[in-house]
Amino acid sequence: MTTDQPIRLIILARDQSAKVQNAWQELKSFLEAQSKTEIVAAAVTEDLVLDGLDADLVVTLGGDGAILRACRQLAENQLPLMGVNLGRLGFLAELRLEQFMENFPLIQKQAYQIIDHLMFECEHCHADGSSETYLGLNEVLISSTLSSRMLDIDLSIDDEQVTTYSCDGLIVSSPVGSTAHSLSAGGPILKQDLKAFVITPICPHTLTNRPLVDRADCVYRLSMPRVPEGATVVVDGQLRRPFQEGDSVFIRKASVTFKLARIPGHSFYATINKKLGWGGQLRYRKT
Repeated sequence: MTTDQPIRLIILARDQSAKVQNAWQELKSFLEAQSKTEIVAAAVTEDLVLDGLDADLVVTLGGDGAILRACRQLAENQLPLMGVNLGRLGFLAELRLEQFMENFPLIQKQAYQIIDHLMFECEHCHADGSSETYLGLNEVLISSTLSSRMLDIDLSIDDEQVTTYSCDGLIVSSPVGSTAHSLSAGGPILKQDLKAFVITPICPHTLTNRPLVDRADCVYRLSMPRVPEGATVVVDGQLRRPFQEGDSVFIRKASVTFKLARIPGHSFYATINKKLGWGGQLRYRKT
């Protein structure tokens, strides 16, 4: 899509590290010098209430963690989002600051592709009948930070008992999250536009308990017959809540999607190749 109207931007540079704040100052000076550009709001020292704001594009400075935080803050009002990568990997935040500025004429015309990605709702139900629901993009993890005991985690899908994982923890991941914690635990890489979840045990006691992939329109229930000290539910590596006796966690597809804005020419497999060092086998010269 191209337009002659000013592009309205929300900038999220909440991290107080020198790297992020210096990048924000450089970006701010650059944007203020551009015509047909409006900064609707900028989060620099404090979080914004994003749910009530409207803009054409949200720009995060940092890494993929900044994008995860932004998705949660946007809540039911998911806006197109583009990440400026100031970290290392950056599967979602792909553009360096200089690349963002080089491509700004395209961004200004909104000549970018918006790709919808699966998000999830994690409903944490307590034994007393109360519950909280968290919106997430990457994964839900159940683990224990204080106990060295193995966890027995029951998995049900659409009310059908699947198995009990004896493991150090269990990850339920979206396709976007499949290149994060799940990948390091031995899970498969899912292409980001798939509508599926992957369940990955961490250090399973039974070697035949392998990662499992199933549809996104299923409801996944996790529970534990015996809850060790320090058991925790972690959403996107950022939200941490204690998991107690009688608790259950339900994971389902969210009603909203993460809207990732990408410059033309993006390739998922090229990104995987670059970020994970998939250069293929080394070829040796004959001597």
